[in-house]
Amino acid sequence: MDPQRLNTAELHQFIPSGPQLRSVIGLIALVLVAIVFWNLWFTVEPEEVGVIFRFGKYVREAPPGLNFKLPDPIEKVIKVPVQRQLKEEFGFRTELAGVRTRYASRDLKDESLMLTGDLNVAVVNWSTQYRIRDPYKFLVKVRDQRATFRDMNEAIMREVVGDETVNDVLTVGRQEIADKVKTRLQKLCNEYEMGIEVDQVVLQNVNPPDPVKPSFNEVNQAQQEREKMINNAKAEYNRIIPRARGRALQTIEKAKGYATNRINRAIGDAKFFESILKAYKMAPNVTERRMYLETMDSIYPKIKHKIIIDKGMKGILPLFSLNAGVRP
Repeated sequence: MDPQRLNTAELHQFIPSGPQLRSVIGLIALVLVAIVFWNLWFTVEPEEVGVIFRFGKYVREAPPGLNFKLPDPIEKVIKVPVQRQLKEEFGFRTELAGVRTRYASRDLKDESLMLTGDLNVAVVNWSTQYRIRDPYKFLVKVRDQRATFRDMNEAIMREVVGDETVNDVLTVGRQEIADKVKTRLQKLCNEYEMGIEVDQVVLQNVNPPDPVKPSFNEVNQAQQEREKMINNAKAEYNRIIPRARGRALQTIEKAKGYATNRINRAIGDAKFFESILKAYKMAPNVTERRMYLETMDSIYPKIKHKIIIDKGMKGILPLFSLNAGVRP
């Protein structure tokens, strides 16, 4: 039908009459009232807090549970998870967490590729865990909170890694780097008044770039072999040297004991001789007699044939058997 040819009667067919018009207006009003009523209340989860803005101005915070507010667009509520630990990942993305965590396959080298202090390159993947402690500052002080926080993480991590050598970054210095990043990141968040508390910075994976990874692994293997040889040498040293030192000390102590024994014996013999000499000077005859008897006592048992005669006896030669012990 051509609109230009519609006459007045035909137009009245499309315009609702009085009762119909009132029904339409009533239905629209009912829908508007339902929308307004629906916007009067909202629910805040236990781990959240509701921040209410009236015409864009901060008014109050709503605790967990059922709360009421003025309808949109007068008052608007933004729910902030203040009790939940949030996490930002750099250099990787977790698609599915669980026993077998699945990560995104896309390349994120622009986040993780960094220059170390000794002008080497390392691929550093890390995650930052944080909580929102001040919802007002988190929503009001910074325009794009998540992007700003991620930029701060990357800037500080690159700064800290740029002060370390590649060996420290890849091996023993990882925990120290994480602690430095956490401290500096918290300080910067406080300066920006972001209302964020950093819980932990975790270096998930630190590797050399793929093109140099085989060479780096060879260097690592050579260093491990060197450490193994050094440890074996130290073990051999600790096994032999203490034993040799013990034997040397034993010989020295034995020599000292022998010297002490000889000296004490010599001193004792000298004192014994001095005591005998003193006794001899007091009674020479008795001493000579005792010495004679002691000598004879040691000699007589060794003589097989003994002949006892009087000293005044003469002609004793026949008494001796001169042929004794001589074979015919």
